[in-house]
Amino acid sequence: MPKTLPTIDISAPVCCAPVAAGPMSDDDALQVALRLKALADPARVKIMSLLYSSAAGAENSGDLAGVLGLGESTVSHHLAQLRRAGFVESERRGMNVYHRVATDALGALCAVLNPDCCT
Repeated sequence: MPKTLPTIDISAPVCCAPVAAGPMSDDDALQVALRLKALADPARVKIMSLLYSSAAGAENSGDLAGVLGLGESTVSHHLAQLRRAGFVESERRGMNVYHRVATDALGALCAVLNPDCCT
């Protein structure tokens, strides 16, 4: 049975030395692993792709569900996981909730994994 990772607040962008800088502390490795775990699902990767490519800059879960061919509750679950990891920001507008990519959080994760990725 796989080991369950602890639940901690990972909504702020990851902040630690790059992986290439030398051995990471256990806490820093856990912070990175929890964020990668949030992206380790094909539906979540596709949601991120759809949000990045949105002409409006934000999408609601109903529209995302239609494009993905998934139920709205399933898409909402995936969005909650991405939001908990800090990768998605959500905003209520009337009866709908619109979601957009939190680019700072993804940029920070990219810089930790490869400090030369964003230059």
